[in-house]
Amino acid sequence: MQTKYWHVDNFVDDLIDCPQVREAALLLRENELIAFPTETVYGLGGNGLVDETVEKIYTAKGRPSDNPLILHIADREQLVDIVEHVPPLADALMEAFWPGPLTLVLPKKPGVAMRASAGLDTVAVRMPDHPVADALIRAAGVPVAAPSANVSGRPSPTTGRHVQEDLDGRIAGILDGGPTGIGVESTVVDVTGDVPLILRPGGITAEQIAEIIGEVAVDPGLLGDGPAAPRSPGMKYRHYAPEGEMWLVEEPDMCMRIVKAVEQAKQEGMRVGVLATEESASAYPGADVVLACGQRADLISVARHLYDVLRRFDQEQVDVIFSETFPYTGVGAAVMNRLMKAAGGKYR
Repeated sequence: MQTKYWHVDNFVDDLIDCPQVREAALLLRENELIAFPTETVYGLGGNGLVDETVEKIYTAKGRPSDNPLILHIADREQLVDIVEHVPPLADALMEAFWPGPLTLVLPKKPGVAMRASAGLDTVAVRMPDHPVADALIRAAGVPVAAPSANVSGRPSPTTGRHVQEDLDGRIAGILDGGPTGIGVESTVVDVTGDVPLILRPGGITAEQIAEIIGEVAVDPGLLGDGPAAPRSPGMKYRHYAPEGEMWLVEEPDMCMRIVKAVEQAKQEGMRVGVLATEESASAYPGADVVLACGQRADLISVARHLYDVLRRFDQEQVDVIFSETFPYTGVGAAVMNRLMKAAGGKYR
């Protein structure tokens, strides 16, 4: 398959009438797959009401069949065709954070493709806050099922180039709207129970959610203690992983411990990378590759650059990566969730 590649100016007026967006939307309506930018990462979109189309998403990504997808909408009126009802807590969160990087797990209607929800009786829905995503969904006129537009397990794409590296020849088209702003996926919250559960930390923090609705819990599945079947994307499987073996290093004496780990790996003949921040990058002169992932004083910048840095380690062909770790508060919770998944839970 030849993959079309369109560059789109996010600041063009009436993007829904942009020729590139209209062509991509037509392909979506014809049940083809289109990658498109959101404010979090690039998504791989297909018609969320057609099982055969959703199956193409799983095939293109090599995604496990029990890993549910997220339906993307452009207007709350589209919920009528997707969910049975909207609980009051969900309504409050929509008012506060939609459009934006928040996904809500809701009771689904029968019309949703079974493959999109991995056979569950719930469906994950969000309204992206990106002009290209909004225009594409409106032009297509259907809810768009869209996981991240990468090969399953790889770092998620934050540029059109990242998508092309993974999926060129596997999908119908890529809408390149430039780098994404947030850099990690949406927060996923299950609002079908009495107490909302965070199933995946992301661009909206637990603290922000609690300010709106009060009590919120974290699903045990984030710690590996949950059910066998994941209830949200990103819960069960190793994700976001670079090709080199990755280890996380914690305080106390984090920098010193990384220096010693680098020395040992070099003695074993390995090409060594270190994931650091701008404040500490100079502390590791013995490493072959040191990449700064934003500023420790600004964890939002760390989130924004995380996946690009992980992909750059692949380009540098390192054998092992030692990564600094971060506070598990605010957006740091999302950063640490992705790092733990990328490292397969390995600490040193």
